Amino acid sequence: MKNVTIKGETSKTTQIAQKVIYAVFETLKKEPEGLPKKDLLTKVAPIFSSDNYANSFLEKSGGRRWETILNFYSINCTKAGFLIKKSGNWSLTQEGEEAMKQGAAKLLQTIKQKYKEWQSSDNIDTEVEEPDAEVNSQTQLAFLETFKDKALEGINAFIRAKNPYEFQDLVATLLKAMGYYIAEVAKKGKDGGIDIIAYKDPLGVEAPRIIVQVKHYTDDNKVSAPAVQQLAGVLKRSTDIGIFVTSSSFTSEAKREAHNNTKHIQLIDFTKFVELWETYYANLSLEDRKQLPLEPIYFLGTNQ
Repeated sequence: MKNVTIKGETSKTTQIAQKVIYAVFETLKKEPEGLPKKDLLTKVAPIFSSDNYANSFLEKSGGRRWETILNFYSINCTKAGFLIKKSGNWSLTQEGEEAMKQGAAKLLQTIKQKYKEWQSSDNIDTEVEEPDAEVNSQTQLAFLETFKDKALEGINAFIRAKNPYEFQDLVATLLKAMGYYIAEVAKKGKDGGIDIIAYKDPLGVEAPRIIVQVKHYTDDNKVSAPAVQQLAGVLKRSTDIGIFVTSSSFTSEAKREAHNNTKHIQLIDFTKFVELWETYYANLSLEDRKQLPLEPIYFLGTNQ
């Protein structure tokens, strides 16, 4: 790979990179189980509230400058072994937490150096001042992540505009696309903690019985542990499986409750729901697709 130098205003971009990477690490340090990227960005955004340059939109990616810089350097962070990104969830490793002790400026230098060491061929000059200025594999990956973020924002807004019963129907439609048979979808009114009942076969003879609780939020509220406990309470049969689906996310306590509960409970947050909808989209009827229509767009990938 040839050497690539991305030109730009070094001081401003480097300062933003130092600031945003350290803020991300600092935020994730307090969240041992990690955070959905959407929640992470919400927590980090205020540090740039008065920085017009950092908040300006880049023409090529369509994303805010600080977000694009974060996407760019997050690639370095993962290759350095400091950050783990999985299914839309970001978490800090023990090595990343240790590296924070160096301070923001030295942390960024270490991340760059470790990325260079990871490179199997000629090094890329990672003294990046405008991650959108040149096209190389790392910049391309940063752009793709920015585009995915923008797409998720649009999907999130579309889902939030639905009422709770429309979202409930959306969940039932997904389960049907996954091959389950929907026996019951709760009507308006008290549901006793059960929104959807599904089975593996049309008659409901074959175990397990799948009990689904759906919680739709139009704001940034999260599902708490008591709600998960309530779902566990309605799993009466030994073979029952509980699924909790939300258009938001779950608190750390809710995740621990699901993990430690004696009943089998699966949590599906917004990010996971969208992943499943994308995976089983081809199984949906044309009419069902209208509930959450998606348009696939293909970009040239990389080998990283």
